[in-house]
Amino acid sequence: MSVPTTFRALALVAATATATTLVVNPPQATAQTPASTPAPQMVLGLPDFTGLVQQVGPGVVNVEATIGARGGRRQLAQADGQDDEQMPEIFRRFFGPDFRMPGMPGGAQQPEARPRGISMGSGFIISQDGYILTNHHVVDNADSVTVKLTDHREFKAKVVGSDEQSDVALLKIDASGLPALRMGDSAQLRPGQWVVAIGSPFGLDHSVTAGIVSAVGRANPYANQRYVPFIQTDVAINQGNSGGPLLNTHGEVVGINSQIFSNSGGYMGVSFAIPIDVAISVSKQLRTSGRVARGQLGVQVQQIGSDDARGLGLPDSSGALVADVQAGSAAEKAGLQAGDVIRAVNGTTIGQSSDLPPIIGSMAPGTRVDLSILRDGKTLQVPVTLAKLDDGAPALAQSAGAPGSAPNASGGNPLGLVGVDLDADDRKQLGLKPGEGVGIARVQGSAARDAGLRPGDVVLQVGRAAVGSVAALDRELGEAGKGQTLMLLVRRDGATQFVAVTPGSADE
Repeated sequence: MSVPTTFRALALVAATATATTLVVNPPQATAQTPASTPAPQMVLGLPDFTGLVQQVGPGVVNVEATIGARGGRRQLAQADGQDDEQMPEIFRRFFGPDFRMPGMPGGAQQPEARPRGISMGSGFIISQDGYILTNHHVVDNADSVTVKLTDHREFKAKVVGSDEQSDVALLKIDASGLPALRMGDSAQLRPGQWVVAIGSPFGLDHSVTAGIVSAVGRANPYANQRYVPFIQTDVAINQGNSGGPLLNTHGEVVGINSQIFSNSGGYMGVSFAIPIDVAISVSKQLRTSGRVARGQLGVQVQQIGSDDARGLGLPDSSGALVADVQAGSAAEKAGLQAGDVIRAVNGTTIGQSSDLPPIIGSMAPGTRVDLSILRDGKTLQVPVTLAKLDDGAPALAQSAGAPGSAPNASGGNPLGLVGVDLDADDRKQLGLKPGEGVGIARVQGSAARDAGLRPGDVVLQVGRAAVGSVAALDRELGEAGKGQTLMLLVRRDGATQFVAVTPGSADE
């Protein structure tokens, strides 16, 4: 059946009207709307590492350390009740399959017993005359160290120096004309770049694995290595890879493979490497003096959360919040105070508190640095001459619980904190100055409990105001406005930190 001409004309008019309406009032774009032009190709094929491995492989060595029975750091750790079964799997060190802790099956039980075992790891040649880098934990407490080259030659190695803080050790073998690797610039690494590891996992010499840089500047809260801004990768690393090189696609060393994050002791996709610029700086000091000297500022810092930023009146949460200034330190001499926020060192931005120790620790004692700090809403430039880091400095006095010898107690404040005055003996035990601090006997307010305050804590400041009595604590807390976030400087178990508390209606 044919359609009349009149109907066809009306249909054409309707279609034209509809099309016109769509052009004048276009629908809102949605997330599902495809782009009008295709996105540019950002990844052009996968790399072939065969040439790199062929060139670099001869410079990677196997390191085998015979661990004797005399006492060392690992025996001391066991004496503290931290045997191998109790130690957390997080950041487990990469010892070879034959290594045994004292007290474990196959391990030495008496000082006169045979050697405890073998620590197996990797290393790489940094000079043609036989200097080699590896990890401190590979050769720690070793009686002898053997280095095996790719051409099957073996050498007894001398430990020139070893630094636990950075986990770097420098070895020397009596050889010449060795294939030294080229050092790269770890500061140029960016997340997403390809990297390669060569090492001896489980004793399997010259195994090659590859992956990408997952992150840079990672802090390690589980080990005593606060001066190392770790490179995180997804390169497969296992026991025996310790001390081996992490390489960029130019075949340059950008890191030393050091640690893994694991719940089982094996690779789980998260590996950590020491930046090569840190390792080279350490190795130069080890070669010169056999030990490493680091600069020290003398502050205890903490991360700034959103509540902290609000309570301190900060524009954002960037920087390192100073929680404590050590007596007689470089920081105290320069006038730094608890509550200051360090935002930059010599123009280098401090994004978070963990950024500060590697920067300060990389500088020599006596170095003059310029700190940019925020104090009471104002930016100040503070020059500081760094002191020498004393790794053996005694810790602050440990709290023995809630002070209770003084009779004055009160809970008349918006947070429901029942404070007690401290006497001279209390302050001496807690490592406090005369007239410093108020003890917490009870926590009655829910906001204070939720913030983590507990009996036995000592409040040193409310905001920037020091408190040394129950009356002063109640007065400072009582002057806070309704709903205002309060910053309490608290000492607990020898450590000092700010705690943000926002009182609610239930605490009023």
